[in-house]
Amino acid sequence: MLARENRLVTADDFRSTMKQGRKVGSDHLVIYLKRDEASPHARFGFVVAKSVGGAVKRNLVKRRLRAISRESLLPLEVKADVVVRALPGAAELDWTKLREEFQADFDSAVKKTIKA
Repeated sequence: MLARENRLVTADDFRSTMKQGRKVGSDHLVIYLKRDEASPHARFGFVVAKSVGGAVKRNLVKRRLRAISRESLLPLEVKADVVVRALPGAAELDWTKLREEFQADFDSAVKKTIKA
């Protein structure tokens, strides 16, 4: 579980991040990243729709994404809000492939945000 200060909580937080943030996507994930200098921490939120699978599969994907994002917090120097949206097929990926895809998309989103 992510610490409370590292989680997006309100619908407004999710909405503003998805509308105003930089979007990077791949086959199984879409990452929205919005810089937020006012926030003391990076914050993550996860969207896993029913199209990914039943409740067990959706929760599995969310648990994996939370664990991967916790690893990404350590080297993260950008204060940002991040929404990770899982697409259908994300539940079929094994741990290493999901982590590789997340890292590639996340690094790309951070680079795009820093350039802007």
